[in-house]
Amino acid sequence: MNIPIAKPYLGIEEETAAAEAIRSGWVSQGPKVKEFEEMFALYVGAKYAVATTSCTTALHAALVVSGISTGDEVIVPSLSFIATANSVVHAGAIPVFADIDPDTCNVTVETIEKIITKKTKAVMPVHQMGLPVDLNQIMDLCKKRGLVLIEDAACAIGSEYRGKKIGGHGNIACFSFHPRKIITTGEGGMITTDNQVIAERLRRFRHHGMSVSDIERHTADKVIIEMYPEIGYNYRMTDIQAAIGIEQLKRLLFIIKRRRQISDLYNTELRKIPCLKVPKIPDYAFPNYQSYWVELLDTSPVSRDDLMRRLLKKGIATRRGIMAIHMEECYKKYYVPLPGVEHVTKNTILLPLYPTMTVEEQAYVIQCIKEVLQ
Repeated sequence: MNIPIAKPYLGIEEETAAAEAIRSGWVSQGPKVKEFEEMFALYVGAKYAVATTSCTTALHAALVVSGISTGDEVIVPSLSFIATANSVVHAGAIPVFADIDPDTCNVTVETIEKIITKKTKAVMPVHQMGLPVDLNQIMDLCKKRGLVLIEDAACAIGSEYRGKKIGGHGNIACFSFHPRKIITTGEGGMITTDNQVIAERLRRFRHHGMSVSDIERHTADKVIIEMYPEIGYNYRMTDIQAAIGIEQLKRLLFIIKRRRQISDLYNTELRKIPCLKVPKIPDYAFPNYQSYWVELLDTSPVSRDDLMRRLLKKGIATRRGIMAIHMEECYKKYYVPLPGVEHVTKNTILLPLYPTMTVEEQAYVIQCIKEVLQ
């Protein structure tokens, strides 16, 4: 077999929607982007949604419009894709790396609070692999200490915390539509917020700082001369991407249902292997299983990397566990010992998971893992 780590779930509906956007003549940011934003805000339970080119640009924009600038410290987990920290640096701020709870792979209020300083201005928790952080405690801490809270929800579309969808808790939250995520627009991102002032600034910021949108200018019955009250960026999503995103949102319920079914079977079968630890899901969380991860214990007969190599020879693609940003060359000056992060990133592996994964494919993956580890 040839089994990939992930596969986007796209069909004729997305193809048709993209073609219709092209035929409309409006292929840059326009009415489809507006429709996608409205649908997304409604889905997560937020008042406003602002589309961008990626989650990275969404995080950068969210930081800048929240007043984060040169010399400010922003607390982020080291166990995350490097874009989390990069967005902080792009805003001129300093990333301060927090440790995680090895059971959930997420930061906690304790790991955050111990590294707050006088320079701390924001906290950016990541809902890693679609498993929500314990938000209530972190929200209370940020309110108490006067800190900006921005959720890196790149992986968390459709996940729920205490019965409410991520993105709907009143904070700024940033999502990704990369092909490895739950739904995709090829590349793309979304920011949700309940703050009207923040939403309006974000719309200007992603459009070069322009005072009016292209829709407003092209649909107006009078001449509108735009102004530029602040310097912005070109972080605009296209209508082609948004048209695809609209169709992807319609598939989301099914996609999450399938991912959870596949993950349930992984949980059932892989917990039978004594040297493997399967994900631990807290009572407060409903994860979308953006990724499925297992941890190799010290009793494993092979290393994590050796397991990956052996599975690849059998036609099964895997990935290492989530990276430790503070151990990468470009962030070595920020290095501090983070035992939880360093343990997890060394011993975890991501397994194939996608909605069209067949029973036979998953059975083969499980069989091959058992053959290597038992």
